[in-house]
Amino acid sequence: MAKKKAARKKPAATAKPYKSKAAAGKKPVKLLSGGNPQIAKGYGVEPVQAYLDAMPGWKQTIGRRLDELIEQAVPDVAKAVKWNTPFYGFAEQGWFTAFHCFDKYVKVTFFRGTSLKPVPPGKSKQPEVRYLDIREADGFDEAQFTAWIRQASRLPLEKL
Repeated sequence: MAKKKAARKKPAATAKPYKSKAAAGKKPVKLLSGGNPQIAKGYGVEPVQAYLDAMPGWKQTIGRRLDELIEQAVPDVAKAVKWNTPFYGFAEQGWFTAFHCFDKYVKVTFFRGTSLKPVPPGKSKQPEVRYLDIREADGFDEAQFTAWIRQASRLPLEKL
């Protein structure tokens, strides 16, 4: 009897590129592990928009809504992409939040999360950082998220 070879997962480096509708005619964006778009470091709206355009499936809907809520709560927010992650803060001062794609959720980082009321649920190895994991089936409380964003934008910023 012939033995069946166990199927192996492809490593993240060989992940298929994702081509968003907005990126038609441009080079496809490579998705890293967890479906996180590989976007070059950049400051301003354009690199964040490229990240949002390349987020796969339901994560794109969440990412666009997060971006919209952050802009509404903090109209003068500055944006950047660093380490394949969109960051939000104030130009040349620092950052108060970021988010990142994982396989089954989008992780929102609050750099001074322990100072927020109520404190976001996800703990971190860094003493002040807290997380909010948003899963497809669960969604998230937009009013609470917006309140956290407003609070976070008034706290000391993270220099990265």
